[in-house]
Amino acid sequence: MENKELVANALSKALDNELSVEDILPKIERPKDSKMGDLAFPTFILAKKFRKAPQQIAADVVEKIDQSSFDHVEAAGPYVNFFLDKSNFSEDVLSAVLDQKENYGQNEDGKGGNVTIDMSSPNIAKPISMGHLRSTVIGNSVAEILRKNGYNPIKDNHLGDWGTQFGKLITAYLMWGNEEDVKKDPINNLVKYYVKFHKIDKEQPELDDVARDWFRKLENGDEQATKLWKWFREVSLEAFGEIYDKLGITFDTYNGEAFYNDKLQDVVDSLQEKGLLSKSQGATIVDLQKYDLNPALILKSDGASLYITRDIATAIYRDQTYHPAMNLYVVGSEQTYYFKQLKAVLMEMGVPSAKNLHHIPFGLITVNGKKLSTRSGRIILLDEVLNESIAIAKKQIAEKNPDLPNKEEVAKEVGVGAIVFGDLKNEKINNIDFNLEDQLRFEGETGPYVQYARARAESILRKAGDIDFSNVDKKLNDAESWNVIKLLNDFPARVKMACDEFEPSVIAKYSLRLAKSFNKYYAHTKILDDDDQRDARLALVKSVSIVLKESLRLLGVKAPDEM
Repeated sequence: MENKELVANALSKALDNELSVEDILPKIERPKDSKMGDLAFPTFILAKKFRKAPQQIAADVVEKIDQSSFDHVEAAGPYVNFFLDKSNFSEDVLSAVLDQKENYGQNEDGKGGNVTIDMSSPNIAKPISMGHLRSTVIGNSVAEILRKNGYNPIKDNHLGDWGTQFGKLITAYLMWGNEEDVKKDPINNLVKYYVKFHKIDKEQPELDDVARDWFRKLENGDEQATKLWKWFREVSLEAFGEIYDKLGITFDTYNGEAFYNDKLQDVVDSLQEKGLLSKSQGATIVDLQKYDLNPALILKSDGASLYITRDIATAIYRDQTYHPAMNLYVVGSEQTYYFKQLKAVLMEMGVPSAKNLHHIPFGLITVNGKKLSTRSGRIILLDEVLNESIAIAKKQIAEKNPDLPNKEEVAKEVGVGAIVFGDLKNEKINNIDFNLEDQLRFEGETGPYVQYARARAESILRKAGDIDFSNVDKKLNDAESWNVIKLLNDFPARVKMACDEFEPSVIAKYSLRLAKSFNKYYAHTKILDDDDQRDARLALVKSVSIVLKESLRLLGVKAPDEM
């Protein structure tokens, strides 16, 4: 029985069933100070019913309650405070972790339902910059958290491989490009042409007309435009793959905007058939007044499609292909209004999964307070940052543990993990100002701190030798282990919360609390002392190692056995 249910049952009986277990459960609290108990029930809600002061009600309940399942129960003002039986509780928690191992915290709430996740989505012919980090790592972590909760995530890297920017790029390449230069260093040179276009375009706005014409040619299948576009896409995907490999992130599909190009007319026809289209200043729109939203612009006055036209086609394709329980978009918070419009149009069209379309917004990532922009040429390449982080981690490891056998691999796991964790420890909606040195510290709220705590646990276990934990007495009742055990027990609830809120920071913050609590336990306890509780203490250490590793995995971070 869950601890809250144990408390609720005891309270309901003590109150002569005046309140049901179901009534009591949501009222049970966790005191901030463990000295006030492990769980608490406020009696304010009973004052009117019993016509007594809450303090008196709490005292009366304690007199009547069956305390045999608890260490003790006491009244503290208007609260009934429950202190759990440490020995039995530790036995239950450690047994659950050690029996289930990496499956601890797994649930089947999702019932195997598909969840499409639109994430990462870099633009072809532009480098993956730090600006792409958040969508990529948040989307990946959300996918793993969903899987832990019984869903089947489908990660869709919806590439930006279509749109007027390709008209601009083709124009720039034909004016200033050089084939040999692009072959030597494709992405960097293509970006130079793109940035140059925008600088010169300010003085020669007629270039916009040329670019628009080239994009129309591309839409119409012009041979030269198509050949250049395919080349830009091919070299970009090759460069992207190297970075995703470094991050340890894979995708289930790379269907970019171009994939939906031949499906746009079906969208327009469907909207027309449903009587949803109207004209406004020559453009084709869907009126969204009933949703208190501005009209959705479907086609420009010249008949050109827009982002939303392609996103409608994408959503319909995903709906028909995957029948998703949810359709998620991990995109910056500046696009919140746009996704309200997209959802409204899909609702009007009667697309089945529209009601479960969710935008997962996130804040900006800045460097030294400055927003990143490809157009202005202010780019910080993600690959360069990853390489720098790995190099710093390698240096730190060489100083701390020069005899470590697999320094290269561990440096990669620590360096990359520091960047991923550094992003995900923040609530996703918050802006982040990136500082590499801060994220690589082995102390403080960092990925390396959590990784090091887990590696320390593994080091203790290696010193202890092989133990069959299935036959170990796991009863612990000392104060030092108590906070660690309570945190281990809390992991399944954190997994559910992270899923419900699409919030990886729930797991990251949890891992920091567990690592900190374990380090405190390690500092105050002689774990390997040969007494009758040695194996129980090692069961706790093993449980911490399992849960820390699984927490990091849910974030997309590796957990080295040695550091």
